[in-house]
Amino acid sequence: MATELIKDRDVSEQGARLILITLGIIAATLMQTLDSTIVNVALPTIQGNLGATQEQGAWVVTGYIISAVIVIPLTPWLQARFGRRQYYSVAIIGFTIASVLCGIAGSIDQLVLYRILQGLFGGGLIATGQASLRDTFPRHLLGASQAVFALGAIVGPSVGPTVGGWLTDNYSWNWVFFINVVPGIFATTVVLTMMRNPSDPKPIPVDALGLGLLALGLGSLQYILDEGQRNDWLDAPIIRVLAFTAVAGLAAFICWELWGTKRPIVDLRAFKYRAIAAGSALGFAIGSVLFGATVILPQYVQTILGFTATLSGELIFVRAAFIALLTPFIARLAGSGKIDTRILLVVGFTLIGVSQIWLGYITTSQNDFNSLLGPAIMAGVGLAMLFVPISIAVMGAVPQEVVPKAAAFQSLSLQLGGSFSTAALITLLARRNAFHQSVLAQDATPGNAALQILIQQTHSASAAIGNLYQQILTQAGVMAYADAQWALGALTFVLLPLVFVLPRRRKGDTAPVEVPAE
Repeated sequence: MATELIKDRDVSEQGARLILITLGIIAATLMQTLDSTIVNVALPTIQGNLGATQEQGAWVVTGYIISAVIVIPLTPWLQARFGRRQYYSVAIIGFTIASVLCGIAGSIDQLVLYRILQGLFGGGLIATGQASLRDTFPRHLLGASQAVFALGAIVGPSVGPTVGGWLTDNYSWNWVFFINVVPGIFATTVVLTMMRNPSDPKPIPVDALGLGLLALGLGSLQYILDEGQRNDWLDAPIIRVLAFTAVAGLAAFICWELWGTKRPIVDLRAFKYRAIAAGSALGFAIGSVLFGATVILPQYVQTILGFTATLSGELIFVRAAFIALLTPFIARLAGSGKIDTRILLVVGFTLIGVSQIWLGYITTSQNDFNSLLGPAIMAGVGLAMLFVPISIAVMGAVPQEVVPKAAAFQSLSLQLGGSFSTAALITLLARRNAFHQSVLAQDATPGNAALQILIQQTHSASAAIGNLYQQILTQAGVMAYADAQWALGALTFVLLPLVFVLPRRRKGDTAPVEVPAE
């Protein structure tokens, strides 16, 4: 085992200390979650200012995600080896410094390098913050701790496009990184001066082979998901090679961690806890619908409807506002034990699925902001009913010493779910766009009556054909985005049965601590 399951000390707080530690953790969480989406809006401006191609600019996002994904499952080992407070503070300081370096980068190569560094420090912020909040709040306030965490973990990615668009439009792209300085300093001060370690650091040796296999497998997988569509998937030699290294690396990693070493760097045996296994599966599902929707909706409203980056961000913000408003109520309801948390999850997934199908049904090239508010509000209500119930069910069902592992696996599954969903939706958009263009262009022949009328109106065959071609491109794009919305809605309903692999929550203020299956 990576860490002996020795009962950890009680580090719960009350009063002013509880409030300050909570604010510090939320500040650190928001830094990381905002960064996951805030850069996307500023990317076209960054490419223009630094003279980068689209492929080079993509690495600003890809490099960060790859490094972060590799670190996430390592966070329980890092906390046990160096102490939670020590590791958390170093991660926050490193993330803040890397943010400053990103903001002053003078070339695209420097920016990509600093983003990779930022991902290495930022990868563990979410899981460590969630575990820390769970232990800092008294046991009977488990629901409140996860509600507070949800505000940073879910609302952050949703408001990122709004903040990124506003900063880019009114200041410069550099400020999407400089914005992390103040919360970084505040979070570091709070963590270093107030947070207590639930257990003392242990001199656990580094599982170098496990670390290498993990980096090879997850790094290759994340590259494939981020760059697959751009490289025509398995038609490209590099994707075929990385597909092999991802499968081989992850298979070897699993075998080594389970049977090859007595000190695994990632404790896969934690999946003996049904709550962790089920929570990871549901985390993947939630990541799929959360990040998938965050990717395709801004693309649709900016490319088809002509929304500015700021207006696009405001639409996503509407969803985030309803998440924030409803999360405390959902946390109290889920934490009371008066309702099976699986019911809340079923309702949440259903609302999100319906909202995506609704959005697909009304997708046209003429939508305005108000016409999209209904689906956005429904999605926000649905998302509010997902994260907190699953966090309560998982965090309340495992012993305190297992909490870091549960948080890490849940964080990793959210990220991987989002990566798989994003890759699939981007591929679907490209292929359905090409399909609809082909179908619509079949009737655009010289003998077409509508084309002849258009030629008469414009008094120019070339102008009429150009006009018609542009209309075909626009309509094909609209139909492709509608297909993507419907596909995401269908995916949501397909993933819904995963809710029932989660252990049923029993009546009472806190969930019973689960004994791992043998």
